[in-house]
Amino acid sequence: MDTPRGEAPRDPHRGTPRGTTARTARIAALPLAFTGRAVAGWGRRLAGADGDAVAAAAMERNAEQLFAVLGQLRGGAMKVGQALAVYETMMPAELAEPYRRALVRLQTQGPALPPRDVHRVLDEQLGRQWRARLPEFDDVPTAAASIGQVHRATTANGRAVAVKIQYPGADQALDTDLRVLERFARLFTLIVPGLDARAVMRELRARTLEELDYRTEADHQRTFAAEFADGERLHVPAVVASAPKVLVSEWIDGVSLATLVGKPVAGPEERAARDGYGHTVVETMFSSPARIGRVHADPHPGNFIVQPDGRLAMVDYGAVAAMPDGIPHVLACTLRHIADGEQEAMMDLLRTEGFVAGDVGPADVLAYIGALADPLRVPVFRFDRAWMAAQGSRVADLRGAAYRETGRALTLPADHLVFLRVLTGWMNVLAQLDCTVAVRAIVEQWVPEFAQ
Repeated sequence: MDTPRGEAPRDPHRGTPRGTTARTARIAALPLAFTGRAVAGWGRRLAGADGDAVAAAAMERNAEQLFAVLGQLRGGAMKVGQALAVYETMMPAELAEPYRRALVRLQTQGPALPPRDVHRVLDEQLGRQWRARLPEFDDVPTAAASIGQVHRATTANGRAVAVKIQYPGADQALDTDLRVLERFARLFTLIVPGLDARAVMRELRARTLEELDYRTEADHQRTFAAEFADGERLHVPAVVASAPKVLVSEWIDGVSLATLVGKPVAGPEERAARDGYGHTVVETMFSSPARIGRVHADPHPGNFIVQPDGRLAMVDYGAVAAMPDGIPHVLACTLRHIADGEQEAMMDLLRTEGFVAGDVGPADVLAYIGALADPLRVPVFRFDRAWMAAQGSRVADLRGAAYRETGRALTLPADHLVFLRVLTGWMNVLAQLDCTVAVRAIVEQWVPEFAQ
């Protein structure tokens, strides 16, 4: 059922809104609205209103509007909103609750693609005989994402499969959204104040545009499956068929790891299970660059499914970054210097590689990025919300010297940035999961430069 890698047909039918002017206008209106609220709040404070209450109300309305616009646009805008979700534990406390409410609506809103349009995409991508190959096909999607939705089906030989279908027009909408959002990247500092949003947007755009051809995703998935296949802790579903806008994979039973995020641990058995999930996530992240020269670049708990046998299944290989030489040597050595408190060696390496600009001292740099190595300083590390929130309040404080001076003086190339984004993303997710992992032993096993 694989189709040749020719020009994918342009869909003339209904799908994701593609009007560049309208989409740009919605995003461009956000800074004006935020500024207007700030001015209005200043006026109310002059009139005697409580400053904290005014600021909290303004932040809540900003969060509501930001995620409402992202949800309306879907495509790349929704993708960015989902990417920001992993940083929830680093948000200022006063924004956390409105953020959660707005994000829930963002992730759940949006009508499903009508069955007639689903069938039309399948006709074009797999040929009109797809019904003979998939005699049982559920028109009601089981899941929806930023650029597509998933349906359950059964092949002619009785195999249960997941059929991922890209929304018509998602390619154009995605490119438009990401180009516009990159121009307004500073908006996202409202959610994660210390975030280098423009750099993240550039790297995220590069990864996300790769997701548009599901045959590329299928290639990534096959590579992961060939190496990890049916491991003791991890399972990678097999690819059954692929086309530019349709991907058919082995169906996975289970529940998303996202269902555990933010929930208290029920007891010792669940504690052990969560620790095992954390181990699998960390081991997969650090071992895959060494084993297959790639890293799964979408740190989201929804990409792991807890199967009935207790193993995790990793799904959705649209965002995969090539790392042919493994984790960059300089990054691994820097992490080791940070973990062992070797300030001068760390600073010499960063300056030699051109990663530090300006007059900042090693103690400041270590204080700013030191949390990256917190899990590497001890044999076993506890990821929890309190630890992550403490890092967020320190690094993401716009008024603090760490952000104004140290943060702005550090620069990283794209191949380093992608892994750091994945690393920090999973650190946030693991903190929401509340788990304990022997990170240092895993890194020493799979990252030779760190062990040396």
